[in-house]
Amino acid sequence: MSRKDLLERLKSHLPADEHEAAMLKRILGFVTRHEECFQRSLLSGHVTASAWVVDLERTHALLTHHAKLGKWLQMGGHCDGDSDVLKVALREVEEESGLTALQPLLGGAVFDVDAHEIPARGAEPAHIHYDIRFLFEADRLAPLRISGESHDLRWVAFEEIPLLNTDESVLRMLRKSPRRTDS
Repeated sequence: MSRKDLLERLKSHLPADEHEAAMLKRILGFVTRHEECFQRSLLSGHVTASAWVVDLERTHALLTHHAKLGKWLQMGGHCDGDSDVLKVALREVEEESGLTALQPLLGGAVFDVDAHEIPARGAEPAHIHYDIRFLFEADRLAPLRISGESHDLRWVAFEEIPLLNTDESVLRMLRKSPRRTDS
């Protein structure tokens, strides 16, 4: 996937609400203006990729308790120059959870987008993560491995996610999560 491919995918994404629509517009503008948008060296901000992982039964999502941010979030990270954001999201899940048998859903289309500020840390200034999110499915019984980037990692029942220390974008992905209609 190239920058041009990402722009096409973003243009075909249907936001869930006005807030996500504003984020989509912001991300489209950023990616259009910055050829180097996938590089962490772009100090104002950069494209990141993440994954909303649901179980086969569509009752749980895999969340990580992010060590630096202290919140329960989806897994994801920096592109580090790789424009294939779907591949980056998959790589991040594998690195942060140990899961290797992941199935992209929605044909690999963009599931959600968000632009959020990352606070300054050390020599790194505050900057924006322009996060492109994809939906994956995995077996909840597969073994997990917690990475050094998190305090905890677990499958959380959909109804318990609002009780966690998380953010509105996670709750939006929860609202958009596919549910099984067959019994």
